Amino acid sequence: MTMTSSRPYIIRALYEWIIENNCTPYILVNAFEDGVEVPQEHVRDGQIVLNISPVAVTDLQLGNDRLDFEGRFAGIPKRVFVPITAVCGIYAKENGQGMIFDPSISPPEPSGPDDAGPDSPQPEPPEPKKGGIKPPLRLVK
Repeated sequence: MTMTSSRPYIIRALYEWIIENNCTPYILVNAFEDGVEVPQEHVRDGQIVLNISPVAVTDLQLGNDRLDFEGRFAGIPKRVFVPITAVCGIYAKENGQGMIFDPSISPPEPSGPDDAGPDSPQPEPPEPKKGGIKPPLRLVK
């Protein structure tokens, strides 16, 4: 049985955990992924870090396929839309605790009714992309 991606559930859980610990939730976004709508003047090296705390944004929607909200950038209100697949990580600003997602792993596609059964040979996993955009990583203990 094919399951949906766990990424949106993990993002929501970490968001709640960060807020309950009186910290500021930040997300790291691949700004060049299809469907991302962010202020391009704030994109650095293909990425943007967004403060999604309740005091920084309004109308935050953490859906299974997208994250969107109204935010202010240099005092100018803008609508932000981020497909869940473009979220590279979520962490607390104050201590860096959270999670960075592996950019080479994409959510599984749901299988259709005509797909082969469990005894069918499985396709080889794709090779990781070389030279792709990688988020800056650091060890969090």
